Amino acid sequence: MSIFSRLADIVNANLNSILDKAEDPAKMVRLIIQEMEDELVRERSNLARFLAEKKDLVRQTERHQAHITDWQQKAELALSREREDLARAALLEKNKQTEQLAALQHEQDIVTASIDKLSAAINALEAKLVDARSRQQAMQLRERSAQSRINVQERVRQSETASAIDKFERMERKIDELEAKADVYQHGRNQDLQQSFAELAVDDAISQELAKMKAKMHQSDEDNK
Repeated sequence: MSIFSRLADIVNANLNSILDKAEDPAKMVRLIIQEMEDELVRERSNLARFLAEKKDLVRQTERHQAHITDWQQKAELALSREREDLARAALLEKNKQTEQLAALQHEQDIVTASIDKLSAAINALEAKLVDARSRQQAMQLRERSAQSRINVQERVRQSETASAIDKFERMERKIDELEAKADVYQHGRNQDLQQSFAELAVDDAISQELAKMKAKMHQSDEDNK
């Protein structure tokens, strides 16, 4: 069973508390470092996936924006040829593309926020890994130093037992328990009610836009006379 179950657990874990409870702190540090390294590999892979998804969303957004411009131009062309039916159909398509663009932009915002959150967690984990490795080195030095002192005592006090000194002091004092299980995922969108009202307004919006276009064209004709 792994020491940590999630990235948030690792980031929020208190190494002092873990080592204080361990029967073999040196072994526990090795396990912790291994778990951190494995978690970094997994989360960096997740970050790469989010970044690729964001790029794809940007491409989709640009395509829908181009479609919106194209349908607007088609609507104006149809109206200039007195094909109001075609102009209305073009504006309907433009409206669909606009809705899809808004949904993509919202999704892109969620992915961007996830990238920022995951990047921050990875940075925190990397800093914690540096600290753990530093502790491991310090423990190894203390272990060698303690063993050296024991050897000296054994030579000086040949008539005494070699247990004159303790091998190690307890690594750290007990502090807080592991806490905080982060909720990584954000709530999704709920637009059902808004969509229902939006659909009721689509036809009116298109009719208003047609009226504006007609007025603009009429004014242009008047100016050219």
